Amino acid sequence: MDLRILVDREVLKLYKINDYLVYKKDVCKVKDIKKNKMNGLNYYILVPIDDDSLIIDIPTDNRMGFIRNIISKEETEKLINKIPNIEPLNNIDDKYIERTYKDLIYNGTHEDLIKIIKTSYLRNEDRVNNKKKLSDKDTKYFEQAEKYLYNELAISLGMNFEETKEYIIHKVNELIN
Repeated sequence: MDLRILVDREVLKLYKINDYLVYKKDVCKVKDIKKNKMNGLNYYILVPIDDDSLIIDIPTDNRMGFIRNIISKEETEKLINKIPNIEPLNNIDDKYIERTYKDLIYNGTHEDLIKIIKTSYLRNEDRVNNKKKLSDKDTKYFEQAEKYLYNELAISLGMNFEETKEYIIHKVNELIN
């Protein structure tokens, strides 16, 4: 029997040890499930896939809404097919770009992460073409958005980070050409 609970209109399964999930923005692996002796609640013991020195304890009931399921392989393929049609941000003043990036990271949708990747890439490419120094802000948010997006898609595709990045670039280039 598959136990399920409803959280914010998303069916969230009860995870088992070695399952993957997204905690806030980070992809994590469930290392253990333990009962807290103080409050009697069950807790997931999570380890982010890109930082195994960090341990996160989070109640299994997800009452704060910080846990969500990994995107499915089918949803990943649909998302990849949408990438050419996701527009980068336009006409954002340099003094507002960081605030805009932060808002998009906070929203955390896959499409928002793609907007950040496209925008920051194009802004830095423009700087290189004009023989200017790369923007630290654009580089920082480009890397952060790539991390969140590709780590999750890598799990659903059964690949590592670099393979996922190469796969997506290849698929998008096929769609464009």
